[in-house]
Amino acid sequence: MAYSNIYFIGIGGIGMSAIARYYKFKGFSVGGYDRTPSDLTRQLEKEGIAVHYEDDINYIPTRVEDTLVVYTPAVPDSLKELQYVRENGYRVIKRSRMLGEITIGQKCLAVAGTHGKTTTSTLIAHILTESGEGCSAFLGGISKNYGTNLLMSENEVVVAEADEYDRSFLQLHPDISVITAMDADHLDIYGDLAHVQEAFRQFASQTKKILIAKLGLPLSSEDTCARILRYHLNDSAADYYASDMKADSYGHFSYDLHYPGGVIPAIRVGTLGWVNVENSIAAAAVCLCHGVNPDAVKKAIGTFKGAQRRLDEHINVPGLTYIDDYAHHPTELTTAISSIREIFPGRKVTGVFQPHLYTRTRDFAHEFAKALSRLDKVILLDIYPAREEPIPGVTSDIIFKDITAPEKVLIRKEELMDLLAKEKLDVLVTFGAGNIDRFIGPIKEMLSARI
Repeated sequence: MAYSNIYFIGIGGIGMSAIARYYKFKGFSVGGYDRTPSDLTRQLEKEGIAVHYEDDINYIPTRVEDTLVVYTPAVPDSLKELQYVRENGYRVIKRSRMLGEITIGQKCLAVAGTHGKTTTSTLIAHILTESGEGCSAFLGGISKNYGTNLLMSENEVVVAEADEYDRSFLQLHPDISVITAMDADHLDIYGDLAHVQEAFRQFASQTKKILIAKLGLPLSSEDTCARILRYHLNDSAADYYASDMKADSYGHFSYDLHYPGGVIPAIRVGTLGWVNVENSIAAAAVCLCHGVNPDAVKKAIGTFKGAQRRLDEHINVPGLTYIDDYAHHPTELTTAISSIREIFPGRKVTGVFQPHLYTRTRDFAHEFAKALSRLDKVILLDIYPAREEPIPGVTSDIIFKDITAPEKVLIRKEELMDLLAKEKLDVLVTFGAGNIDRFIGPIKEMLSARI
């Protein structure tokens, strides 16, 4: 690359921060802007990456010909820094283009899907690392095994989480890919489900060798030249599926994995719930196709600790459990709540949910209400706007009014800790993709004092 400075606008995002770390590791001068400090930005600063939080063009490197600017579509076009670099001759590219350029000339293993991609890609990276082969990995969450969203290796294997937002994943041309789900989401970008599925089919067409798709997804040989293999939780019509699933008292499953080469018996999943059995099947399929030894796959699935904020187990003792999850789409909520119900039958499950985006709340209000109604008690917070301006008439109340759970309450996030302090809690789960993660530490501290 002909540049010595890489400047990131929106550097604190999970995908952006991984790329920033990659170029810092490669010896480039790296810095950037983000709106607010976070655990991610503080870690970047500890690693020697300059981060600032004011929209100020004076932080931008002045040598135009020596500086590449990378931005995330989550940043508004009105941002002064973004306007400045566009108007003053800098090369400016999206994050997705940057990831695509990194993978050129390497063997890319990519995970796409409206749900499950972070856990699945993180597990693939863990299997490759534990097997001794290693990989570089750009993850959409923090691996709990390694404490980072970036793994680096000298070999030429790259694991990438392929994000469908803004059609970012169409910058990738993977050797092996997974598609976990093709549900309606990001309708502010796509408009309707048909256009979501069209984008996934285009991603499938860019897969070079093997496409591993969940059984039932509307994909066929007309969509890709790659060989299509199917996976499923427990349907024997798939090429990869589980049988003899058993859960222990803490919600960890073991199962036998059926695959085209035979059966891997008694795999124990290191993370909670049936949903992570399914994610582990997809990850195993990729790694077996890549050539990883079946025994190494089995061992690594057992030692996998998961990704932060994905059925993330913070407290799990008799009579008190606290789990945090990133679920921000009705299907994700339904899946997570179903897994938690199965893990803890007969216990009272209280869920705190922070809706993410006005458009998503508007588009799926009824579906959110239906998913949340599976809880015993719902604590609903105000909408986290992220990149959006308010939409008249769109508030958390359009979800709240249709929730039929036995107990429900609508509060501001500033009231949450006082409310929880008064609650007699059994199983507590926090859900959402906004800033609800700022409550994880305080909730954990408060509940630990009750043990």
